[in-house]
This record gives sequence, structure tokens and C-alpha cells, in this order.
Amino acid sequence: MKLSNVVSAYLSHKRSLGHRFRCEGDVLKAFCKATDDRAIADINHEAVLAFLGGSAPITGYWIKKYRVLSGFYRFAAIRGLVGGSPLPRRIPPASDPAFVPYIYTHAELKRLLANVPAVCAGRVPIEDYVFRAMLLLLYGAGLRIGEALSLTMADVDLEEATMLVRETKFFKTRIVPLGGDLTKVLVEYLVLRNRQHQVTPGAPFFCFRSGLPLSKSAAESAFRRLRTCAGIQREGGSRRQPRLHDLRHSAAVHRVVAWYRSGVDLKDLLPKLATYLGHVDLSSTQRYLTMTPELLREASLRFERYATEADHHA
Repeated sequence: MKLSNVVSAYLSHKRSLGHRFRCEGDVLKAFCKATDDRAIADINHEAVLAFLGGSAPITGYWIKKYRVLSGFYRFAAIRGLVGGSPLPRRIPPASDPAFVPYIYTHAELKRLLANVPAVCAGRVPIEDYVFRAMLLLLYGAGLRIGEALSLTMADVDLEEATMLVRETKFFKTRIVPLGGDLTKVLVEYLVLRNRQHQVTPGAPFFCFRSGLPLSKSAAESAFRRLRTCAGIQREGGSRRQPRLHDLRHSAAVHRVVAWYRSGVDLKDLLPKLATYLGHVDLSSTQRYLTMTPELLREASLRFERYATEADHHA
């Protein structure tokens, strides 16, 4: 059987179980192209290694391709389409460390917002008030960029201070409540937006100057320029730099730091944070809570207060 036929069956199977499998589908389509879409039984160890990257250093993308192919070959082997997997038996250690999300400080967030007008000047297709409102929504509501850009006018109810986030990463729809400050920002944004663009229910909440829906690639490109203008960078080269998505990580960490400082019960609030962020379980939220020095310091202070209280009651 041709490789592309097995790939098609595998993707249909995974999507029937509720997985989007978009990135995985791209990897498998690239695998078909790299192997000239031969019969799956004719693809040997050398062909797989060449697709993974040959003798080049092991990167995060190498590991991602390996894991995608590993699941694919398990599917094929169970159905008797291959006698075994041509993949390496183990994943070599990566030459570059795993990406660590960047947690913006409040001062850095202010610098980002202050530089928005300069980044959106001239022929840039994104107006500054649109870009500013989008950034504040990503941070203030902890949204994924795809969720924010998928919003329509009908999804946002500022009278009730809520927005409907549809069909997210895990095929879930959720209602996201908005705080008072963020609601005020969005009310001001809509006054400007609605003077120039359609106000129909299906119109995009965030759009280009042309009125077309704002794209993820354009938003990320503008953010890279913004980050440079704001002087925010870290060591490790271009692939390690702070991302637009890290606004979401920062929102989660800043919220937990605030909770630590106020002495609230995190066991009760962390599951609520997971629901708010649209995570399927608490472990996903825990990965977001990168242990910054500030978060470690607050956790240490909380433990000291707990230990002191225990001593008094002993």
C-alpha cells in the first residue's frame, strides 16, 4: 500500500477520536514527499533517518518528527501493513535544550505597549489600536493567539463582560469572563474599530486595515518587530527569543504569584485557572507555571509562613 494511503487512514482515525492533528498531518505529508510516496513496506531505516535529519544535530523538530512517525508506524504495524518500525530504537539526546517559555515582567509589558505605535506606523497593515487591544486581550484573558483571532463580533459581549471562545485546541468551547479593566479597554477598542469596519455578527473582532480577519502570521511578525523595538531578548539565538504566545504563560504565572501573595488556597484556585485557560487537565496548567525567581520566592515565603504556624500549634 502506498504511504500516502496509510497516512490518510491514520489521520482519519486520529481525527475521529477528537484530535486535530494539523501539525502531525504536515509532518506526515512531508514524509510522503521526502520518500517519493513509495509503498510503505519499501521505506527502510536509511530513508527514515534521512527524513529525520540525517547526521545533523538533534533538534526539537527532529524529536517531534520522530514522535509523529512512531505513532504512525504503531498504527501501521497493528494493521499488518509493516513488519516493524524502521525508526531508531531510541531518541538521541537533543543538541539544543527544550524551549523554556519567557515570562515578561510588568515593566517589559509596559515597554511593549509603549512601542506599538512605532511598529504599526507607515504601510504596516495592522493599525496600532488593533494590535494594542489584541496584546492586552492575550495577556488579560490568557487566550491563545488562534483563539483571539478567531473571535467574531457576535462572540464578544461587553455588556455581560464575557466572550465565547469556540472550538479551541481541544475541540472545546468555553465562556471567558473579562475583568473590569480589560472590558474598558475593549469597549474603547470597539469605538475605534466600528467607525471603520463592519459591525455584523460574523465580522472579525480583530482585522487588518482592509477589514479582512487579522492573520496569525501577521500578528507574530509584528510582535517580533515589537519585541526588538522594546529591547526584549535573551541568549540562545533567534529560535530562543520571547514569543507572542508567552503572553499567555506570563498571565498564568503572574496570576499565581498574586495568589501566593494574597495567601489564598491554591488547591482550590488552580483547577479554576486550568478551566479558564481552556486546559483539559491540571497538568497542562502546571507546565505553564514556569518557575521564575519571583514565583519561587513567593512559594518559599508561603512555606515559611506555613512552617511557622505549625511550630506555634505544636
